[in-house]
Amino acid sequence: MISEDGRTIERVYASKTGFAQCSPEVLQGENLGDWPWLVGRLGHLSVIEIDNTLDGPKTAAAELGRLSELKIGSALILGFSVQGELAGFITFAHEQAVENWDANLHLLIKLIGASLASGLSQLKDQGVLAELKERHELVSLTANDGIWDFDGITKRIDLSPRWRRMLGYKEDDEDVVLNWYHLVHPDDMARVQARMRDHLEGKIPFFESVHRMKHQNGEWRWMSSRAKAVLDENGRLLRLLGVEVDITERKLYEDALFREKESAQITLQSIGDGVITTDAEHKVEYVNPVAEGLTGWKVDDASGRSIDEIFRAFHEETCEPLENPLAVAIRRDRAIKSVRPTLLIRRDGNELYIESTASPIRDGKGRVTGGVLVFHDVSESRELNRRLSYHASHDILTGLVNRREFENRLTRALKSAKARETSYALLYLDIDQFKIVNDTCGHSAGDALLGQLGALLKSKIRWRDTLARLGGDEFGVLLESCSLEEAMQTAEALRSAIGDYKFNWEDRKFRLGVSIGVVPITADNEDVAGLLSAADSACAAAKESGRNRIHSFRENDIDLMRRRREMQWAARINNALEDDRFELFRQKILPLQEEVEGEHYEILLRMRDESGGIILPGLFIEAAERYGITPRIDRWVIRNAFRWLVSEADERERLAMCSINLSGQSFSDEKFLPFVIDQFQMSGLDATKICFEITETAAIASYSQANRFINALKELGCKFALDDFGTGLSSFGYLKHFPVDFLKIDGSFVKEILHDPIDREMVRSINEIGHLTGKKTIAEFAENEEIITMLRGMGVDYAQGYGVSEPERVTRAVA
Repeated sequence: MISEDGRTIERVYASKTGFAQCSPEVLQGENLGDWPWLVGRLGHLSVIEIDNTLDGPKTAAAELGRLSELKIGSALILGFSVQGELAGFITFAHEQAVENWDANLHLLIKLIGASLASGLSQLKDQGVLAELKERHELVSLTANDGIWDFDGITKRIDLSPRWRRMLGYKEDDEDVVLNWYHLVHPDDMARVQARMRDHLEGKIPFFESVHRMKHQNGEWRWMSSRAKAVLDENGRLLRLLGVEVDITERKLYEDALFREKESAQITLQSIGDGVITTDAEHKVEYVNPVAEGLTGWKVDDASGRSIDEIFRAFHEETCEPLENPLAVAIRRDRAIKSVRPTLLIRRDGNELYIESTASPIRDGKGRVTGGVLVFHDVSESRELNRRLSYHASHDILTGLVNRREFENRLTRALKSAKARETSYALLYLDIDQFKIVNDTCGHSAGDALLGQLGALLKSKIRWRDTLARLGGDEFGVLLESCSLEEAMQTAEALRSAIGDYKFNWEDRKFRLGVSIGVVPITADNEDVAGLLSAADSACAAAKESGRNRIHSFRENDIDLMRRRREMQWAARINNALEDDRFELFRQKILPLQEEVEGEHYEILLRMRDESGGIILPGLFIEAAERYGITPRIDRWVIRNAFRWLVSEADERERLAMCSINLSGQSFSDEKFLPFVIDQFQMSGLDATKICFEITETAAIASYSQANRFINALKELGCKFALDDFGTGLSSFGYLKHFPVDFLKIDGSFVKEILHDPIDREMVRSINEIGHLTGKKTIAEFAENEEIITMLRGMGVDYAQGYGVSEPERVTRAVA
């Protein structure tokens, strides 16, 4: 027997006489490739006759020699095939050579070979059939498909166990006979019959249908059916074999998925954002109506195109093309959200600004299968933000950069200067005579003037320089790549331009001037606040020098250093007022000529610094006067002095006179007099025991306002004292008309009267003039008993100083 692959002699079956010496069994396992002559002549029922193995064809010498070694002298060999394949050969062998083989042996060997081939073929067919049957049974048991086999002649239908189980019948019930059509849902019947008819008529190669069939329990199950018909030559049905699978669960899932998809589609069509979906190759699959409107692409036109063609994005400022965010999201496998608006070019070429979020879409295994891009129009909000940003950094009235933005640019310039990249300079401009225009023509004229001045100044500077309105009638100019000399030239050009400018308003014409402070910006400057402070001081110095001038800041400029110190003091004073860090002291005033019942004292002011130390008025009053803070201080003193007197009943009983200092600036404050009157009314204090002290210089500078103020409060019973009298000799002419009750002789004359005859005569003269005009006199700086004795001898009415008593605290600052 030959192996199935035809390469070897797989098995040898031998029958021989008892004395035969040949042993053909040794050929088992031999490679047929070693027997080419013999194999070449083997065929089905073909006989090979070998008369003598020692005398044969030369081409067969090796194979015949091998037979001879096996003690075979002659042989009759017959090949046989099974199902067309050579399966083996039969051999009659003899130890001796023969002259001719008997014809009967030829016939016999052929009969044996034919019978053997037929028997082996039947055995093989039976094996194949058994295998097919086993396979069919296994398929029926394991496949998810139900199988039915309809016999077109007997009209009987065979059902597989799986089919029975799917529709609720017992698997081993062979007696089930069903009409397949009767199980189909009535609503599906017409469609199913039409499909079957088309198949039987040869219009379609297979019958395929999805329909409902009735389960034995009465339920309707969705089935996917596929069948193939076998017809005879006349077109009559011989057999119809079909397979069916229950897809009810899948159908329910598909229906739910369809509803979910429909819901998603409706949602996508209804939301206010544009939505574009693509496959993994960035080809557009879906565009919702909003995206159609934003991009200008209809879904039918966009489908299948690259997302780069539909969604063309550019940088909002540089207009450089941007990589598509959806492509980025798919490549990076994560969501990408735009951090700033993107410029989108529509299909028609129009532009709009959008914000977007792009995300990859993954399948159940986490693999990226596409992406979704969601975006919305932010053109209006961007324009609103741009306007808000513009208004946040620009002055609405003039359109110039405002103080905040100017300080930001100063900060960048200072950093650049510290890095020694380039040189800068700062100009601080204060318009002279602006108040005249504003007061005489109204705020509308003032606003118009500022707008015209802004345009005029902007036309006189370079494009890279920054002009800003800092507030009121003050402007700032930041000069880039500019030396101090060039800055002075620019300042002069601006001064000349404003000097040549005429402002017209309702037939009135005004000439203006400008005071300019110039500060170079160097690596030595500490911060922006210091720069602006220096520039403001330089501008103020230009104003004080006669207006319409230019003053350049120098680090060792004494006037500017004083002004800067005053500015710093002004800030400290305001902070002290906010933090309630002022305290009230009192110093006794001693009567020298007669005994007076009760106490007479002056209220003194002290300020606590940030670390709690006492600061005397001499250090901060000048700055307070320069920056107009003294009216606030006067209010604080009056309010807190009155509050103290109200809270201390014993002090009120002993009180003969309480003196409170007032600044000259308070007289110009229209609301100050009503404030003082209101304090008297609220406190209920006896106004005849309150004396307000006014400095001589303030009284003369604001004579009419001071006179009006004094007369108003005198009606309530208040007293007044003229403080520091004698420092301005021009005041003698005003004295007889000034309705004050006391003259306080300036301490600069009093403290030296023991040694300086001129000071002594000054004190005597002031005392006499005071008495001639009906006023009591008080000498300040009475620092010892000797001075007090001399003052008493001169007829001075009162003495005040450390020789009388040191100041003592009456109120304490808030901790």
